[in-house]
Amino acid sequence: MSNDLAALKQEILADIANAKDAAALEAVRVKVLGKSGKITELMKTLGTLAPDARKERGAALNVLKTEIAEKLEAKQKELATAGLQARIEEIITICAAMGFTVAKGPDIESDYNNFTALNIPPDHPARQMQDTFYLPQTGEHPTILRTHTSPVQIRTMLSTKPPIRVIAPGRTFRYENDMTHAPMFHQFEALVIDEETHMGHLKGCAMDILRAFFGIKDLPVRFRPSYFPFTEPSAEIDIGCSRKGGELKIGNYGDWLEIGGSGMVHANVLRNCKIDPEKYQGFAFGWGIERIAMLKYGIPDVRNFFEADLRWLKHYGFLPLDIPNPALKG
Repeated sequence: MSNDLAALKQEILADIANAKDAAALEAVRVKVLGKSGKITELMKTLGTLAPDARKERGAALNVLKTEIAEKLEAKQKELATAGLQARIEEIITICAAMGFTVAKGPDIESDYNNFTALNIPPDHPARQMQDTFYLPQTGEHPTILRTHTSPVQIRTMLSTKPPIRVIAPGRTFRYENDMTHAPMFHQFEALVIDEETHMGHLKGCAMDILRAFFGIKDLPVRFRPSYFPFTEPSAEIDIGCSRKGGELKIGNYGDWLEIGGSGMVHANVLRNCKIDPEKYQGFAFGWGIERIAMLKYGIPDVRNFFEADLRWLKHYGFLPLDIPNPALKG
C-alpha cells in the first residue's frame, strides 16, 4: 500500500475509533465511502492512470475499502452492544446512583420465604392470585418456583442487619399466558429498612426512578390506597398517560395507568425476619420489567420477549447476551 493510502487508512481508523455513537459513525462512513467520500473519489481517478498503475492502485483501494467496511461494521456492533447494556440494566444503573445495591436469590424457593414470611399464611386468599408451579418437597416447607422477587427481601433481612437498601431484579413464575402476561417474567423490587425512612421517602424514590427510566422529568406519579399482605399502609403506583385514538402514550396527558405496588413493610414481615418493628421501619415497591419495557418501547405483546425471533430482537436492540454491570460488582 502506498504512503498516501497508508496515511489515509490511519486517519480513517482514528475517526472510527473516536466515534461515540451511531450518528458519529455514520458520518465517518459517508465521509469515507459515500458518493463523495474520500475512497470513492480516489476510485474515480483510476481511469487517468496507465494500465499497470491502474491495476496496482485499484487493488490497493479495494483492499482499503474492504478493511474500512469491516472496521465500520465492528464499531457498529460495539456501539450497539454498549447501547444494549445501558438499556438492559437501565433500572440497576439508575438505582445504583441512588445508593442501592443488587441482591439476588434462587428461582426455586420455599413456600415459607415466598408466602408465609411475607404475611401470607397457607389459608390466605392472596395465594390464589399467585398460583404457581409446585415442585417436589425437599425440606420442611413445600418447594415452588418463586412468584415474585420478594423472597430475596426476606433472605436479605434475615442475613443483613439494618440499615438495608437493596434492589432485587430477577425471574419470577406464575401460571399465566396471554398478550400481557407470561408464565415466566422479570420483576424489580426495591427495599429500604432503617430507623427513619417513611412514606414520603418511598414516594420520592419511586418517582425519581420512574421519571429517570421513562426520561420524562414532569411525569405525573400518584399513589392510591390499596392492600398488600406484606405492606401497611399500601399503595398502587400510577403514572400519567393518554389513551386517545386507541394509542397509549406515557406522559402528562391527564389519564392514569397502574404501574406497580408499594407500601411500608408490614410489622409482621419485620418480625418474621427477626427485625424489631418498634425500632426499624422501611418501604418496598416494585413492578414488572417487561411491562415497563413494553410501555417505553411500544411493544404490544409480552410473548415476543420469549419467542427467540432474532428479527424482533434486532429490531428493538435486544440481544441474547448477559452483559455484566459495574453496579453488580462487589
